[in-house]
Amino acid sequence: MKKYFAFVKKEFRHIFRDKKTLLILFGMPVAQILIFGFALNNEVSDAGVVVYDMSGDYESEQLRTTINASNYFHEVAQVHSIQEIEASFKAGNAKLAVIIPRELGNDLRNGRKSTLKVIADASDPNEAQMLVAYMTAVTMKGTRGKVDAKMELPLVTAEPRMIFNPELKSVYMFVPGVMGFILLLVSAMMTSLTIAKEKEFGTMELLLVSPLRSTHIIFGKVTPYWILSFINAMIIIILGITVFDMPLNGSVTLLIAICLLFSLTALALGIFISSRSNSQMTAMFISMLGLLLPTILLSGFIFPIENMPIVLRGVSHIIPARWFIIIIKGIMIQGAGLSILLKPFGILGLITLFFSVAAIRGVKPRLDA
Repeated sequence: MKKYFAFVKKEFRHIFRDKKTLLILFGMPVAQILIFGFALNNEVSDAGVVVYDMSGDYESEQLRTTINASNYFHEVAQVHSIQEIEASFKAGNAKLAVIIPRELGNDLRNGRKSTLKVIADASDPNEAQMLVAYMTAVTMKGTRGKVDAKMELPLVTAEPRMIFNPELKSVYMFVPGVMGFILLLVSAMMTSLTIAKEKEFGTMELLLVSPLRSTHIIFGKVTPYWILSFINAMIIIILGITVFDMPLNGSVTLLIAICLLFSLTALALGIFISSRSNSQMTAMFISMLGLLLPTILLSGFIFPIENMPIVLRGVSHIIPARWFIIIIKGIMIQGAGLSILLKPFGILGLITLFFSVAAIRGVKPRLDA
């Protein structure tokens, strides 16, 4: 064990001596969590709207005031034809158009239903649906209380209530995904590069003739990065809580445990990749291609897994980031305990065990050869 700890100490010195490695380990994750956290935002805020007011009466003016008073929309222009609406969309000045009917005021005063037309630029379908939903809510609020008492109202109404995230902050969705994405990519990439570097520079033979066993070499390479990856995870969590107001409603012990487990998963993947790579460039290419796209597309980070075809849903079960995101959301946002998160914990543990065994078997024969 003295030889092992001496080797780990030597690896720490190599890491701290290489400023590029330190920049990748600590600088890139901090920059990514800040960029992704602020950039990935699907909330509606100050969207441009054009209004085609065919009524021009008091009620329509009140409705336009309500739209502009909201934090979601602002009126960029008043148009007088459908062609002008289309021109505004093409110019990128507006994403939404509201057509106020000519008889709006009379309909509301006489207890008749009046229909507003909302036209959205559906070049981005998700954004268009969200803008229409927000505009529907704003216009309903603007016309509420202006109808006559004799107007028929629904006998049953639904009163929605959002738990865990009442303000519908998109950061609650994106920050856990970014955490998993960064930890997996950075940790796996750094581990795969460090072993591939020894192969590429021909220094692996020097390690093989040393008194160290091959398992000592493998774990000695991994241990410093496991410790640094855990520190990285804590930094990302602190940034999420302090900068993006992420809650921490669950157990800190469980949070530490999942960070340690997921860091080990990423490092096992890195060793597995390095066993198939003879150069740093190859290792980096495999890390980026084999981990980047599956983590973004199949982990539930951006796209809901429930909406995917059944084949892709099956493949997503072997994506470690999927289970990490479920656990992080459960601990930080929902305050769930181990009894509820036992299944994703167990699945992630099995994935970690599988890749660890595969990585050791992939590296050890090469080292002992």
